[in-house]
Amino acid sequence: MWFYIIIGVLMIFLGLSVHVFKWYFLISGYNTMPKEKKEKVNTEGLGRLIGIYFYSNGGISIAMGVLNAIGVKFVFLPVVIFFGISTVYMLIKAQKYDGNLYDENGKLREGVWKQFVMPLGVVIVSLIFFIVLIFFSSQPTKVTFIDKGLQIHGMYGDIYAWDSIKAVKLMEELPAIEMKTNGSALGSNLKGYFKIKELGSVKLHVDTQKPPFIYLETNDGVVIFNLTNEDETQKIFDEILNKVN
Repeated sequence: MWFYIIIGVLMIFLGLSVHVFKWYFLISGYNTMPKEKKEKVNTEGLGRLIGIYFYSNGGISIAMGVLNAIGVKFVFLPVVIFFGISTVYMLIKAQKYDGNLYDENGKLREGVWKQFVMPLGVVIVSLIFFIVLIFFSSQPTKVTFIDKGLQIHGMYGDIYAWDSIKAVKLMEELPAIEMKTNGSALGSNLKGYFKIKELGSVKLHVDTQKPPFIYLETNDGVVIFNLTNEDETQKIFDEILNKVN
């Protein structure tokens, strides 16, 4: 909860700093420009654009924190998509305010297209990474049994040796999750490390909308996971009990 609110407040402050307080030195690339190039930049228009970008994303982040605090479940994926699209739009639109790139008629000056190669490459790579992250984060948990232990596949997957498992139980509800520390949270799919009030740092491989959940306490910490439906989760739980007993 507090993580989203703090990030949101920081974003809004950055928006105000550039848009209202006119701290243009915070704009990446502008502060290092020679004086003659700075004079060709429409700082007022660029500052307004950056301000709107930070206001909108900061407001959404605060709203997420408030909804989380009152227990309202929200879909995280649209928020991530909005952030990605707004960032790409802002980076592209910001070039229009640079008079060193565009003339007074809004046309790209001759020969300056080369300056767009690296930023465009960064945007493309970021989008590919984002799409790959969404794909793998949304995949259902896959579990297999090997001779030495239990293997959870996919993002943040690992092998848990049979002799390292200290406790295993079936849970109908997840403990209260305070925050994500290192992982992904796309809708009801949670993968990675999350802070849980009663347990501290826990590794999750769960779809929160498909109980029950298997609680596994090992020498390396606690991992909680489930599969695509109740029957599969129950079957895996029974097999684990059989192995550890």
